[in-house]
Amino acid sequence: MPLADRIARAETRIFKAVFPNTTNHYDTLFGGTTLLLMDEVAFITATRFSRLKMVTVSSERVDFTHPIPGGTLVELVGNVERVGNTSLKVRVELFVEQMYSEERHKAVTGLFTFVAIDEHKLPVRILGPSESAV
Repeated sequence: MPLADRIARAETRIFKAVFPNTTNHYDTLFGGTTLLLMDEVAFITATRFSRLKMVTVSSERVDFTHPIPGGTLVELVGNVERVGNTSLKVRVELFVEQMYSEERHKAVTGLFTFVAIDEHKLPVRILGPSESAV
């Protein structure tokens, strides 16, 4: 399968409701909970792309641009952004939707790096010998 098709097929979308048990005293989603959800979506995206055991090695440039109020819906979208020999980068965007209107906006963006590992927890190649990294 061409690399562009693999990247497109790995896109991951998850929806969650922001319930009171996930909000802070400002009635907005906890930052740590946001990062947990984003890392989970990034992991699923990386695994769907590679079909290998993947581990998170870093998160970078997580930008919180809008609060995420309680009582809203969030959509997390993960996309493979770059593929290396043993690692890949996944961009995750979090969108906030009002439950009872069409209002929607991007609230958080982050970049996560994963490495593929074998049964001995050593890095392994993600792409086959005839494929080149992007």
